[in-house]
Amino acid sequence: MSIRDNLDISAYLVLGPENTCGRPVEEVVAQALDAGFTIIQVRSKVAGAREMIDCARRVADVIAAAGKSDTVPLLIDDRLDVALAAREMGIKVDGVHVGQSDVPPEICRKFLGEDAVVGLSAAAHEMRRYIETADVSAVDYFGVGPLHETATKPDCGLDDDGHVITRSLAELAELHQVSPRPIVVGGGVKAADIPALAATGVEGFFVVSAVAGADDPYAAAKELVDLWRANSN
Repeated sequence: MSIRDNLDISAYLVLGPENTCGRPVEEVVAQALDAGFTIIQVRSKVAGAREMIDCARRVADVIAAAGKSDTVPLLIDDRLDVALAAREMGIKVDGVHVGQSDVPPEICRKFLGEDAVVGLSAAAHEMRRYIETADVSAVDYFGVGPLHETATKPDCGLDDDGHVITRSLAELAELHQVSPRPIVVGGGVKAADIPALAATGVEGFFVVSAVAGADDPYAAAKELVDLWRANSN
C-alpha cells in the first residue's frame, strides 16, 4: 500500500527557509510532526534548486526520525524538476503540489508514478468551474484559498483584474459538496478559524506563518491540530 492510499491532508504545513524566522526548516517541521501535522510541503520562492533539494533532504530525515516516512508525505511545491532530482539522489520525496500555471498534474503523475501524491491549486475564481469540468484523475486533492488575504503569498486568489478573491465559508461548503477530490483550505488560517472551517466539511487546513512564524511552533501547531480534531466530522 502506498502513502497515496492513506492520504491525510487534515493538518498541512507549507514552508521554506524564508518562512521560519531564521530557524532551520527541519526544526519547525519536527515540532509540527510532534504536534500531529499530517503532510509537509517544501515551498520557496527564493531558494534555488539545490537549496530546495538540500531542504527536502533535511525535512525527509526529520520525518524518518519521527517514524512517519510511511504516513506523512513530503511534497515539493511547483518544482517537478526538484522532486525528480531529489528522488534520484535518494531522498524520499512523495510528490508535488502544482498550480494551474505549473507543470500539468498528468505530466507530474507520468514522471513520478502511480504511488506519488499530486496536489493542485486552481485559481480561486476558477475553482468551481475547474472541479466540475476538468479531468482530475491525476489529482489527489485540491488546495483552495485564500481564506484571508495573506502576506505569505500575496498573489493567492487574484482574479483576472488583479483583485484578491477570498473564499467564504458558504463557498467552501459548496465546493466540498461538488468536489470529486478532498479539499485543503489555507490563506491566513489561524486557530480562531478552525471550528468554522471544519464545519464546512472540507478535509483539511494548510498554514505557513501560523506555525513557521510562531514564537513556539509546537504550541501553535498543537492548538491547530487539537481544534481541528475536536471540530471535524
